[in-house]
Amino acid sequence: MTISYNWLSEYLPEVIEPAKLSKILTAVGLEVESLTKYERIKGGLEGLVIGQVTGVTPHPNADKLTVTAVSTGKTELLQIVCGAPNVAVGQKVVVAPVGSKIYPLTGEPVTMKLAVIRGTESQGMICAEDEIGVGTSHEGIMVLPDNAVVGSAASDYFKPYTDYIFEIGLTPNRMDAMSHFGVARDVCAYLTHHNKTETRPKFKSFNNFKPDNNLLPIKVSIGNSTACQRYAGITLSDLSVKESPQWLKDKLLAIGQRPINNIVDITNFILNDTGQPLHAFDVSAIKGAEIIVKNLAPNTTFVTLDEKERKLNIEDLMICNAEEGMCIAGVFGGLHSGVDTQTTHIFLESAWFNPVDIRKTSIRHGLRTDAATRFEKGVDISNVVNVLKRAALLIKEVAGGTISSELVDVYPDPPVKSEVAIKYHYLKKLSGKNYHPDAVKRILTSLGFEIIKEGMDELRVAVPFSKPDISLPADIVEEILRIDGLDNVEITGSLSFTPSVDANGPKEALKEKISQFLVGKGFNEIVTNSITNGKYFTDEVLDHSVKMINSLSTDLDVLRPSMVETGLEAISYNQNRKNNHLHFFEFGKTYHLEGQNKYAEKEHISLYLTGKTHEDGWRAKDAGVDFFKTKGLAVSLLTLCGVSEVDFKLMDDPGFSILIQAFENNQELVKLGEVSKKQLTRFGIKQPVFFIDINWILLLKLVQAKTITYTEVSRFQAVQRDIAIVVDNTVSYDAVHKAIKKAKVQKLTNVQLFDLFESEKLGANKKSLAIGFTFLDEEKTLTDTETDSMVNNLVAMFKNELGATVRT
Repeated sequence: MTISYNWLSEYLPEVIEPAKLSKILTAVGLEVESLTKYERIKGGLEGLVIGQVTGVTPHPNADKLTVTAVSTGKTELLQIVCGAPNVAVGQKVVVAPVGSKIYPLTGEPVTMKLAVIRGTESQGMICAEDEIGVGTSHEGIMVLPDNAVVGSAASDYFKPYTDYIFEIGLTPNRMDAMSHFGVARDVCAYLTHHNKTETRPKFKSFNNFKPDNNLLPIKVSIGNSTACQRYAGITLSDLSVKESPQWLKDKLLAIGQRPINNIVDITNFILNDTGQPLHAFDVSAIKGAEIIVKNLAPNTTFVTLDEKERKLNIEDLMICNAEEGMCIAGVFGGLHSGVDTQTTHIFLESAWFNPVDIRKTSIRHGLRTDAATRFEKGVDISNVVNVLKRAALLIKEVAGGTISSELVDVYPDPPVKSEVAIKYHYLKKLSGKNYHPDAVKRILTSLGFEIIKEGMDELRVAVPFSKPDISLPADIVEEILRIDGLDNVEITGSLSFTPSVDANGPKEALKEKISQFLVGKGFNEIVTNSITNGKYFTDEVLDHSVKMINSLSTDLDVLRPSMVETGLEAISYNQNRKNNHLHFFEFGKTYHLEGQNKYAEKEHISLYLTGKTHEDGWRAKDAGVDFFKTKGLAVSLLTLCGVSEVDFKLMDDPGFSILIQAFENNQELVKLGEVSKKQLTRFGIKQPVFFIDINWILLLKLVQAKTITYTEVSRFQAVQRDIAIVVDNTVSYDAVHKAIKKAKVQKLTNVQLFDLFESEKLGANKKSLAIGFTFLDEEKTLTDTETDSMVNNLVAMFKNELGATVRT
């Protein structure tokens, strides 16, 4: 939530410095995440002065430049070289003298220095509008009216708007603080409690509100009083829709909102001021001079303000005229009923819509608007009319015209305030602090609670409509603690706790071991969102995926069925910021639908590799990650976990250009491959990405089933022999490895492929594999005869199983 210090201060009865106010807000649970200075004109025109041109002469060495003499109220005139075509003697201008700093609308800030331009000294600059941020014109220097005082500060003349902006980390239940008035109410409650003096936000009463006439009455009726419990409106005529006054634009710009026109800006102002959404209709679009709040037939088409045609659901509440829908209630306006520059008469709406209905409609159509955000959390139904009166008067002030109807307030079944009782001993139990009954009552009444009944140990209060989240005694305790200050919660002198039993020790130990291994190899751990975009997946995959019922965004609508896509999002994000050499790993989960209302959750460790393993140096250049390096990493990782015998099989998958998988007891243990170019293009990635995915739970079971044994280092020397065999190109090294295992050479301890050679000299479609073998006898030194015998067994196996020949 963005809060303006200036705006908030208008409600406070005393001036509180921004830093102190920041501490108060955090103390009452409105945590200030940042406090920054806002300047409408960057730099605030500091150092710039008003000057007057007293002389203009042609530049001796440039046809398009002039040399001016400028008075800034001091004894000596400034000599300034100027390139503007409109400079003339007698003009009042803005001068940036040497040492001052200007902030152009585009480009970097510039500090004025003593300069020599084409051989002539220049002691500053005469400024154009865009060069100092006060306007967009660059046609020439800015000429000021005659009443500008020479020598005065430019900031005094332009009075640029400045402010301080609080970014508040608002919790979802605090709709009462989603406005400047709501925040001011909390601050005043804090002051009331701590200063022991009643302090109320300054808010104008509109009890004497009267319309100017009743020439444009609009009839209002509610067809669905469950979805709309209160609807109020009023008509204003003969308005002039135009640019808003500067004060209004400044307030909106300070909190990050773009001004549109005076009518829309007032509705946005009221929204951020009071938390109540408003909507303005062009009266010419209200056919039959009647508004009906109702649901339309299912699949009715409706064109919204963004020019998109939408099919309505039977549950979508609509604001209709006598013939058709004009607006999706509380969510989004219609294309043909909104206010534009041709509008002269408007009907202004203020209403209370059911939060559940608004949220469903908002999510159903993917329309996450500011109005819907407020309505779905519950606005203050008791403030609907007061807000409407204030808005009508403000519109009349900034757009002219007259209030041309009685205020209509359809309120068929006013709700009764809910009541909550709290016992003082319960308050002490939860808060750990003794509160005097007077302090409790003072806090609650300052927040709008009404004291219904008092007892020796109990207090019953009526909850204000501005706090729909309050329903339990614990909620009342929270309110009291907040206003007393969360930093005032007392800490007891002793703490008691029960040591926890670590049930996940082996799992966490393995996770730490793997993490340390990967970090040592230059990997960074990432954590991506388990909710992702369903558009990444085929219909076949989505049929077995877990879909979100009430997703916050159309881009986050399914629990991820695969780890690949969220990792690619992280790679794309980094590469868009020039981080091209990436090694990521993630412990994450995927989610699957295995039958009606039957779901499965699978745990993974996934690795993503792209780019180079290290930066190129003067001694060596890195060829980058490839498929074989990726496989080697996977084998190393499994070996680290004690899983050494893994058989990979080549598989087909449209998401990968090459993919291999290894299985254990018919369960996939690991898969790895190169992500397909089509998949990479979807994420805007232009370099190869390699992916490793390991079934975490299966790996954990394999590790736990392993027994760690110790073997002494052999006292005898190993023997190494190399064999080069020629085989068909179709023969994989995996087939060679299986043939070696089939030979059952007991004293063979290590096998290493160290060369691959292909040439026409070997024969058509042939390749040579050079393999190193290590032999070791734990009890004695191997003789050449014994080693030759084992080598001959291997050669025979290669010939019989693979049709290989041995190169000599």
